[in-house]
Amino acid sequence: MKNFFSELKRRRVIRVSVVYVVVGWALIEAAATLFPMFEAPAWMPQVFTIVIVLGFPVAVVLAWAVQLTPDGFTIEGKQSAEQGKIRFVSSRDGVRIAYALSGSGPPIVKVAHWLTNLELDWQNIIWRHWLSGLSDGMQLLRYDERGCGLSDRDVEDFSLDSMVNDLECVIDAAGFERFALLGSSQGAAVSISYAVRHAEKVGALILYGAYAEGWAQNATDEDLERGQAMVDLVRLGWGQDNPAFVQMFGSLFIPDANEEQRLAFEVLMRESATPEIAARLLSAFGDFNVSELLAQLSVPVLVLHARDDARIPYASGRELASVIPGAEFKTLEGRNHILLEHEPAFEQFKLAIREFLERHPA
Repeated sequence: MKNFFSELKRRRVIRVSVVYVVVGWALIEAAATLFPMFEAPAWMPQVFTIVIVLGFPVAVVLAWAVQLTPDGFTIEGKQSAEQGKIRFVSSRDGVRIAYALSGSGPPIVKVAHWLTNLELDWQNIIWRHWLSGLSDGMQLLRYDERGCGLSDRDVEDFSLDSMVNDLECVIDAAGFERFALLGSSQGAAVSISYAVRHAEKVGALILYGAYAEGWAQNATDEDLERGQAMVDLVRLGWGQDNPAFVQMFGSLFIPDANEEQRLAFEVLMRESATPEIAARLLSAFGDFNVSELLAQLSVPVLVLHARDDARIPYASGRELASVIPGAEFKTLEGRNHILLEHEPAFEQFKLAIREFLERHPA
């Protein structure tokens, strides 16, 4: 019931219903006053009222079925077709990974990170503009991280090697031979590891909001305490109906979000992973360290980072670009770690990727 209520809010059914009732009541009241003034037939106010009442279920159905997307109004079923068929592949340790292909053109692989669910991301306003943008003129391969979304949830191993193995298996299943690789947040470490192992397959590597060392690497005692406190907080508050936690966690990822986006982010947390898995993932990310691999990268690399990123410090992206041989670095003006649809930084992000891939086609 709770998920159904959240879905009603996500699709704006409740908002449309309330607005319809208020506006409909106002129109009926106005009709009762104006029709006699214009000497309209006595039956017209009753007919008008019946039309308004009958229109209510129609408005509710349309609100449920038709969604406003970056490309205009779209029927929910059409979005499902655009997001591609969801398939599964078994990784080397038997964990089943869900993946999907969308769009057509030169291939690009979006390396998994947390806060995703293949079945819901295309409708969620947090990710849909990313997916539609990356599928425009390209063939996008994406997948849910182990433990998350539609991939197996009952997982023991969240090591960096296991995630690189997942990426290898997904790419092999898709049949990609050469492609661009996009790694964001902790997905950057997976991308870097893969690009070092398989340089012959990676035509270009794009890193966004990235870091080479996890929060537990070369950390002070204070940093370790802060990191562990975040893990404990995630274990207790993740996916719960707790506005304080959602506001706190959301302020790290999307500090400039409006109410609708914060609600969508709450749904994303709940549907992407359980509290225990989210906490174990965050703990595992602290052990990631690819700093020794950076100098071994031999593919074209573009590093993008928001200047005031509230989640991953700007210095982390700058450090990556300064160590990777020949890497290009571009600053995005913003503070959201997950770039929102209408902010200038997202347009800068898309343009930078397009220009980079034109110069380094897969």
